[in-house]
Amino acid sequence: MESLDRAPEEGRTFHIRNMVCDRCILVVRDLFTRLGLEPECVELGYVRTAVRPDAATLERLDEALRAVGFERLDDGRRQLAERIRTEIIRLVHRDDAPLRVNLSEYLSETLHHEYSVLSKLFSEETGTTVERCYIAQRIERVKELLSYGELSLSEIADRMNYSSVAHLSAQFKQVTGLTPSRYRQLAQPPRRPLDKL
Repeated sequence: MESLDRAPEEGRTFHIRNMVCDRCILVVRDLFTRLGLEPECVELGYVRTAVRPDAATLERLDEALRAVGFERLDDGRRQLAERIRTEIIRLVHRDDAPLRVNLSEYLSETLHHEYSVLSKLFSEETGTTVERCYIAQRIERVKELLSYGELSLSEIADRMNYSSVAHLSAQFKQVTGLTPSRYRQLAQPPRRPLDKL
């Protein structure tokens, strides 16, 4: 059996692509546990283990992650691009409080880089802009809130920090091709997985 060395943090920290929700955290924690990697900390896009895996275990880890739609990121630029996406998801989807932050300031403060650096890197690594990613996530969250039927469009616009219902409606139609009220009327409204946005 391969050795799994207890080691300092180097070689025990993993950046994982496509972790977007609490279920993803559970799946990844279980996968690392089954491979004997003793996860100490599992968060969106990030795992720290108690042991450092050898090459054979890393290969099994990569296969197991791919099998459930995740990917281990080794490259620093790709890791940072994924952290940007993860922070946007966290900002838009993980809190029921109204969305009252400036995106560029939030990302700069959270990731400790100038926004211009983050924006350029994200565009180069993903082929889309930070702003488009943010809009896609906001619209997906609006779809979720519409499907619950608990809030009015005005309340949703306020929660998602749109300047007006008209602004929300225009952006929603531009992205989805439907008005919010038409979307709400659909029997099975279309939703997209967060990791595909």
